Amino acid sequence: MINSVITGSGHYLPNKIVTNEDFLNCEFFDDNGNRLDKSGEEITRKFEEITEIRERRYVEDNLLNSDIATEAAKIAIEKAGIDPEELDYVICAHNFGDIDPVARQIDIMPSMSAKVKNKLGIKNLKCKPYDMTFGCPGWIESLILAHQFIQAKIAKKILVVGSDTLSRAVDPHDRTAMIFADGAGAVVLEAKEADYQYGIINHATLSYNGDEMSYLVNGKSLNPDYIGSIKNINMKGRKVYEFVLKNVPPAIKELLDDSDLTITDINKILLHQANAKMDHAMIERLYKLYGIEIPENVDPMTVQFLGNTSVATVPTMFNLIKENNLAPHQFHANDKIIMASVGASMNINAVIYQFEK
Repeated sequence: MINSVITGSGHYLPNKIVTNEDFLNCEFFDDNGNRLDKSGEEITRKFEEITEIRERRYVEDNLLNSDIATEAAKIAIEKAGIDPEELDYVICAHNFGDIDPVARQIDIMPSMSAKVKNKLGIKNLKCKPYDMTFGCPGWIESLILAHQFIQAKIAKKILVVGSDTLSRAVDPHDRTAMIFADGAGAVVLEAKEADYQYGIINHATLSYNGDEMSYLVNGKSLNPDYIGSIKNINMKGRKVYEFVLKNVPPAIKELLDDSDLTITDINKILLHQANAKMDHAMIERLYKLYGIEIPENVDPMTVQFLGNTSVATVPTMFNLIKENNLAPHQFHANDKIIMASVGASMNINAVIYQFEK
């Protein structure tokens, strides 16, 4: 059978580290446009209690999203040991494309994937650039699409990148700005023949496009006097939290049921890194559906020191574990893992991936 297998992975983390202390003097406003009268110390302390985020990475002004996406892609291609000219597709997941560091203008023409292909120096005219805008689950949805291309025998080698520079898309007067960060992750997915199934063994996607469309949008600053970008990330945190806890655990269980697997067959669960409190609650509710205790070290986390890098969170975590840089977590032969995400629209998706024997 033909399997869809990750043969190389890479990530890029910006050098600029931004701690919670860097937000102490920010002016934050509420949803009614009123300045919060709480101190910076009180606001950041409460923020860290809820999210566990202590620090995050921001790109330098001389870098664009397509630049850091290319850096992660180079590492994945090198690890896969392939010639980039052999790639059939370059699929890039993102939310805002390149964002100018000064004017905060969004640039998605040419497309992110075309820019990455160009910056990789790929001359192959049959290598198709493909952008995926699917909210935070965009990288996993890109992986699913790449898997479908391989299973349909229209591609053999596909670069799948997730990259965002969300520090340039946030409202500096919204407390949720402290959640978001910048980063890029990438993998090469290849067709591999074997007499048993491994690699991507199943996947599922659910799209809630009713009232949920308003939970995470682009909107004006909470500060009525802000003269920066008129389009900033605007999140209804409570709505997102309630939606996630209600819908993500049963969605993952349904995928496991459809795969004739149970939660005890899974060695690691790589969740989109949005908010530690929310991720802990998702894992707790998932295992509660099976009536068993959460095993130790099943749910690696990076949000505490990397923040929420949207489409880059899962591939970055995957590569950190693959390279033994997220102790105590490791991947072993024949391990089965779940990679799952939830985000804008709202979309939920998950992939079950099995390593080679």
